[in-house]
Amino acid sequence: MLVPSISNETNQLTCVLLGLADDSGSNPTIDQTYDPKSRLHISQGTYPVEKDLIEQLIKMQSALESNGVEVLRPSTVHNCNQIFSRDIAFVIDDLFFISNILPARAKEIHAIQHIIDRIPSDKIINVPEEVHVEGGDLIVHHDILFVGFYDQPDYADLVTARTNRKALAYLTHCFPDKKVIGFELNKSNTNPYRNTLHLDCCFQPVGTNLAIVCPDGFMHEKDFLWIENYFGKDNLFLLDEKGMFEMQSNLLSIRPDLVISDPSFTAVNDWLSAKGIHVEQVLYDQISKQGGLFRCTTLPIIRK
Repeated sequence: MLVPSISNETNQLTCVLLGLADDSGSNPTIDQTYDPKSRLHISQGTYPVEKDLIEQLIKMQSALESNGVEVLRPSTVHNCNQIFSRDIAFVIDDLFFISNILPARAKEIHAIQHIIDRIPSDKIINVPEEVHVEGGDLIVHHDILFVGFYDQPDYADLVTARTNRKALAYLTHCFPDKKVIGFELNKSNTNPYRNTLHLDCCFQPVGTNLAIVCPDGFMHEKDFLWIENYFGKDNLFLLDEKGMFEMQSNLLSIRPDLVISDPSFTAVNDWLSAKGIHVEQVLYDQISKQGGLFRCTTLPIIRK
């Protein structure tokens, strides 16, 4: 039996689903990509090779297990990129929500059925068809749900628009005792410096009262100002557009005083260390080329 339990982003992580790069198939064409960062690396001839992705995920698994985390993996689907497990589901409190993801990625949900079967049936929620929401756009922060979304007329034309406004009303209905805060994000199918694929690509709480945030990721300045007012200026690490492109907010907390980060994120890592948070460094530069990082490849199921 696997009983989900997630009340925030930083409590002791005890069980997590980690993505898979095995048998992910040949490199996509530009027209087959889901994000502009992948498009960039395909056009430059620097798209990652499978063996490097597998190696970096193995190192991530080792880092998690060495810190007492049970690591679950999907079943292997032939010719399918299964790296970004955060997209396909999410946990709020003791409920496991199965996302409405891009139709081309439906096989990724079938690949975790053996994990879903371990969860009590009354704790599994299938998100309604009209509600679009992916795990990267949802940040659980005690009695607050931070939700990234997009609500412009070109929503249907943007493969990078993953969560719609209906998600806000749906989550408010599901959790009447929580405050649902929506942040509209900048989107682009072609410009990786102007695209915020998910909320966790520009914002993430760390520690107990800190956060990493990129103001340029939000469509409306008032949303960043809300975060600044809530956490306080002194408790924020601000990223510029380049830092967001590198996804320096897309880290993973194992516990309040331990974060997994990339060794290249020198300024962020130094700031975390100065705040009393130990940084476990895992090289994820090849994973990054596909438009996601540490939080994107992991789906926490249980935090103490």
